[in-house]
Amino acid sequence: MKLPNILLMGTPGIGRTMLGKELATRTDINVGNLAQEVLLSDGFDEDYECPILEEDRVIDELENKTKKGGVIVDYHGCDFFPKQWFHIVFVLQTDNSVLYLRFEKRGYSVKKLQDNIQWEIFQILCEAKNLQP
Repeated sequence: MKLPNILLMGTPGIGRTMLGKELATRTDINVGNLAQEVLLSDGFDEDYECPILEEDRVIDELENKTKKGGVIVDYHGCDFFPKQWFHIVFVLQTDNSVLYLRFEKRGYSVKKLQDNIQWEIFQILCEAKNLQP
């Protein structure tokens, strides 16, 4: 029997990576780390101080891995992943004051901090999950 694929999503700083490692250290795929390791980014976003992900290349890189099953993917959204890849999607959330302190500790820019807090407040990631075809 094939193990289920799991997508862990939520605002940065929410605890996705920590949970993913607890669930399965051998199968956890952090899309950001994968993008750096396999060079799946296309430039750098100065406003958010992070690489710009090349989504088509990420899909190509993950396709065979997800076919085997037992994969846990850690990413802040779900809008470009094929729905059929995942058996379970968890949207992680936390109190905004806790999240704010985590962002400050990470040294996020004011824009990045404010935008991420707004995403959490308006539950944009929950809406994206529900709108997924």
